[in-house]
Amino acid sequence: MRHLLFLFLTLSLFVGCKEHYSDGERVGTVTKFSKAGVIWDSWDGLLNITQTGMNSSGEPFAFSFDNDRDDQQALIDTFLRAQVEGWKVKIKYHQVWGFKNLFNNRGESRYFVDDVEILDRNFSNPLNKRLQVESGRVVDTIWVVIDKDELLKRK
Repeated sequence: MRHLLFLFLTLSLFVGCKEHYSDGERVGTVTKFSKAGVIWDSWDGLLNITQTGMNSSGEPFAFSFDNDRDDQQALIDTFLRAQVEGWKVKIKYHQVWGFKNLFNNRGESRYFVDDVEILDRNFSNPLNKRLQVESGRVVDTIWVVIDKDELLKRK
């Protein structure tokens, strides 16, 4: 009886593994993207999630490129450029569950990139949008300090 129960539990663990446990999309800027690994090299990165044009304060989204696929070089090149240029991107991904990435042989995370869409190439430079120019840079920052005591004196 114990052997049958053990066999049933073992089979259910292996059968319960899913390649597409969840599918989704995330929007943000790529803050880290590198190839690393001790035994299996994999492309892994972090996405700083953005909401309504602002950076969110949560933890970055960790993602990987699947080592079992060899058709991702164009996506990897896009991510390398997006990181350097500061582009806002939308990542389409799927999450694996169970033993599908038990030894991290496919990548460091359980979220694997399926596609990327560039949403804004000038996201990191808001002056370009206002001035409607192709290139520009921030020249200076102005800080305004409001002194409550000074305001009360003027009343």
